[in-house]
Amino acid sequence: MKTSYIVLIVIAFILLIGGCGCVGSYNKMVALDETAQSKWGVVQSDYQRRADLVPNLVATVKGVANFEKSTLVDVTNARARATSIQVDPTKLTPETIQKFQAAQGQLTSALSRLLVASERYPELKATDNFSTLQAQLEGTENRIAVARNDFNDAVKDYNTKIRLFPSNIIANMTGFKEKGFFQAEAASANAPKVQF
Repeated sequence: MKTSYIVLIVIAFILLIGGCGCVGSYNKMVALDETAQSKWGVVQSDYQRRADLVPNLVATVKGVANFEKSTLVDVTNARARATSIQVDPTKLTPETIQKFQAAQGQLTSALSRLLVASERYPELKATDNFSTLQAQLEGTENRIAVARNDFNDAVKDYNTKIRLFPSNIIANMTGFKEKGFFQAEAASANAPKVQF
């Protein structure tokens, strides 16, 4: 009889210790998931800031006579595509991140062409509005780069946690799925060619 009580106490103790580990592991996954979602919010906020600057930049550039209209149309269309793609922070799959990143990459490319083309217009470069907007855009691009790196760090921590044993068992049972990373675009391996 005493032995059965001791066995029951030992089993209860093992279950309690194991249960606390499971709860702690689950809670850690929730915290890492929330961190990744929060970092994604910062990424989206910085991209939105860039999208908000684009109409002002385009309006300023339009003020310069004979500026290439096709460049302005490309920027405007790329901005529309970039702002039309919304990603649910609870569904940060590699595919949705890639789709979002592709639209943002088109806007980045169009803005680069606009800024390169503006070099041929000294009267445009001399305006205070253009200089201010260009500086804000450059600052925003830096903020985006930092936010993407922070997001990737948060995703790395989250993905690592849900793949480690025994957390992977809990993750599979409770529906935690791998999140996608921001990745460099294939074209970014080549340096842009600037011609005047």
